[in-house]
Amino acid sequence: MGKLLPILMLLVGVGAGIGAGIVLAPAPEPMENAEAGGEGVADDGAADSTGEDEEGAARPAARPAAKPAPSGGADAEDGEDPNAPEFIKLNNQFVVPVVAAGRVEALVVLTLSLETALGLREAIYNREPKLRDAFLQVLFDHSNMGGFQGAFTRSNNLDVLRRALLEVAQREFGPNVFNVLIVDIARQDV
Repeated sequence: MGKLLPILMLLVGVGAGIGAGIVLAPAPEPMENAEAGGEGVADDGAADSTGEDEEGAARPAARPAAKPAPSGGADAEDGEDPNAPEFIKLNNQFVVPVVAAGRVEALVVLTLSLETALGLREAIYNREPKLRDAFLQVLFDHSNMGGFQGAFTRSNNLDVLRRALLEVAQREFGPNVFNVLIVDIARQDV
């Protein structure tokens, strides 16, 4: 038994390392809307007159017109819409503890992106620490209310989280932030 314990510990350590590598690996770059077939966005990029999607959930109001593309015709030649939103991936993942009975039961790792009007990338990256702090507070509150327990990936659970994150982002950057996208989410029990 004494010789088997180090081998067992080695296998557990290697397995945990591989699992952590998979969970914490950087997410692939998001696909362009044109490459993804424009899923989830209306052809004109604006909300319908009811402000609700097919499930009846409220959506943000119609998007303001984005800044026009620089004249040079490159965007028009590439077939890209100059009023298309910009997707800004936040640099690091968010790690949220799930606490139950006074101890950490699991860790939830999220990767978030923002759907914004064109031209906000630099402003968002300049104020990212403040935005991350506000997002973490929302994520911790969601975790403390049991949002990451059970079937935490149900669409209604994630919609509540997205709306709360969007409110924080719009408080910081105004209505030029259209949506907060949960690009990756994983829960690792400890």
